[in-house]
Amino acid sequence: MEFSGDDLAEAKRQIDSTLHKLRETIKTFESKENGERYRSQVTLAKRRVRAFEIAVWLIEKELEKNIWDA
Repeated sequence: MEFSGDDLAEAKRQIDSTLHKLRETIKTFESKENGERYRSQVTLAKRRVRAFEIAVWLIEKELEKNIWDA
């Protein structure tokens, strides 16, 4: 599937925004008084952060490739 550079840049921007929100959510849950209660939510958020980090890396590689192919 082919994506334009603009599509990839916008996808990266959206993922970066979501990553920021997820990281803030993790901080909030970890700072709660009863932190153990939120362990599953923290684990899920951390796994999502990792998945989005991989997606951003792949998008950046594709953007670099598009620059060299242009």
